[in-house]
Amino acid sequence: MTPQNDRPDPRTGAAVKAADRAHVFHSWSAQDLIDPLAVAGAQGSYFWDYDGKRYLDFTSGLVFTNIGYQHPKVVAAIQEQAARLTTFAPAFAVEARSEAARLIAERTPGDLDKIFFTNAGADAVEHAVRMARLHTGRPKVLAAYRSYHGGTQQAINVTGDPRRWASDSAAAGVVHFWAPFPYRSRFYAETAEQECARALEHLETTIVFEGPATVAAIVLETIPGTAGIMVPPAGYLAGVREICDKYGIVFVLDEVMAGFGRTGTWFAADLFGVVPDLLTFAKGVNSGYVPLGGVAISARIAATFAERPYPGGLTYSGHPLACAAAVATINTMEEEGIVEHAARLGADVVGPALRELAARHPSVGEVRGTGMFWALELVRNRETREPLVPYNATGQANAPMAAFAATAKAHGLWPFVNMNRTHVVPPCNVTEAELKEGLAALDTALSVADTYTDTYTT
Repeated sequence: MTPQNDRPDPRTGAAVKAADRAHVFHSWSAQDLIDPLAVAGAQGSYFWDYDGKRYLDFTSGLVFTNIGYQHPKVVAAIQEQAARLTTFAPAFAVEARSEAARLIAERTPGDLDKIFFTNAGADAVEHAVRMARLHTGRPKVLAAYRSYHGGTQQAINVTGDPRRWASDSAAAGVVHFWAPFPYRSRFYAETAEQECARALEHLETTIVFEGPATVAAIVLETIPGTAGIMVPPAGYLAGVREICDKYGIVFVLDEVMAGFGRTGTWFAADLFGVVPDLLTFAKGVNSGYVPLGGVAISARIAATFAERPYPGGLTYSGHPLACAAAVATINTMEEEGIVEHAARLGADVVGPALRELAARHPSVGEVRGTGMFWALELVRNRETREPLVPYNATGQANAPMAAFAATAKAHGLWPFVNMNRTHVVPPCNVTEAELKEGLAALDTALSVADTYTDTYTT
């Protein structure tokens, strides 16, 4: 429910909006073509505007509020830390920083026991790549198409979606390859097993032709997030691990979006039984309450810098407020069984409900996901699998997805929409009742998407 002290206040909302439009420069946007919603408040799985309209957030912000908005235990921890020690330089041992690192290391797979803190996921990827290059003495990085790794200079070049194009220097030492995606196979595969085998053969061939001695790292999202939540087929990540070991390549898993309960496990790597050499994280580590990211480092990589200085750092590395929020978030997730909750509701509620929607809506080509991490692939034609909108569509070409999103919002659901997909990524502690409310609104919005399919007749 909307708190009593947050009654509708359109006048304040208009002032907030005016100041935003006058002074805030928004990311990934043509500034004159956007119309940001002025948000008055948020609680749990909901947020609301100054007119009093409430939205169920099926985006978790940008897939980071894993324990929802304004969780009282985390808010209290931030307040307590601010009263004790608001900030301190990263060269010192600070209780909140040490405890956050310990709790993270306890949950990462294998021997990823050293934690280098960053401010967010993008700079975590920057530093993981730097560590891999310094460890191996090699220049190149391999990364997948259909991926996102961040907006800073190296991270955006590692990225494999259109956001890279405007900033691609073609000299960043990054080579892209195709990762498996059975629904839209680049390998003419007819089964998941074929897709896995052919994708691994393609990756190894790429390495051989690039020159194994030039490749420092392979960077993969364990389960790609913004690019479409494509859960890799069984055996793929284990196969990548074997290829990395064969050629002395550092295996980097990006868990910025998939980590900290999102997939129904602490890390998505746990679903596949693989241990990378480096693992990047951010977002869910403290539910996004204070900016924090990091790199979890294996013993082998850490040993490289035992007596050799690591040439990198950040002023706010392991910021006490951010780390106190991380400690509280991790402990709260443990105490409240939030990871197990996400796994159960994903398997018992979300997955079955989305598959039932797919059976009724011709616009749904595929359902995929796990935990609180799902995607619906929207299509014009199920047989041809033509996307509902073209790749990277804008303007009128994107009208079907715009209409879908507008309908969802009109029915109180804030959807995560990217290209021809909608993602279902609510907070990991969303209730079953809230899920059913959101799925009902999604059902209505899909009826609008259906009108753009080849099967629709008036």
